[in-house]
Amino acid sequence: MRELVTGDFIWLLFAARWTLGLTVVAIVGGSLIGVIIMVLRVVPLAPARAVAIAYINVFQGTPVLGQLLIIFFGIPILTGANVSPWAAAIVSFSLYAGAYLGEIWRGSVQAIPKTQWEASASIGLSTMEQLRYVIVPQAFRISIPPTIGFWVHLVKDTSLASILGFIELTRAAQIMNAATFRPMTVFLTIASIYFVICFVLTRLSARLEGRLRVAR
Repeated sequence: MRELVTGDFIWLLFAARWTLGLTVVAIVGGSLIGVIIMVLRVVPLAPARAVAIAYINVFQGTPVLGQLLIIFFGIPILTGANVSPWAAAIVSFSLYAGAYLGEIWRGSVQAIPKTQWEASASIGLSTMEQLRYVIVPQAFRISIPPTIGFWVHLVKDTSLASILGFIELTRAAQIMNAATFRPMTVFLTIASIYFVICFVLTRLSARLEGRLRVAR
């Protein structure tokens, strides 16, 4: 057995960039989907709301690990196309994040008093204009804590991509442990790295809340 040396630690840090990269891409993709889901949930069209609710039920009601495996193995079976672990992880986590972010933002929008909708409608704004100019700017403040809370959750969920062979932080730790036979050292190290990432995000949330409270 050998000790975990500086080079090993640096290798784990480099693996953490893939965890961060996957998280950022999933947040971007999930945000785009989430905006669509949020709009479908608040527009006065029953079919649109039904589609959004069905999407949310599917992706919130099934484990993200199952979604990863279905996309990674299912698409090649159905289409014959090869799917890389990176592509499968991006698609899976984006779809997963979209369901949760859409609901978070829908709740934030619906938390705005009805009088704000009525006032903006009285000056001739369409539903989309009401959302853009009146409702969303106010809902943004409300949505910050749960949104960043979900981002923290997503950082940790990316570890599930290791089952596909994608070498992010958790998979790198598994490889490192097999080489060093130092499970406590290796896994405590990656736990510390995850903690630092999540702590930075929670501090970001607190600072944003503080600034917007002052701006209000």
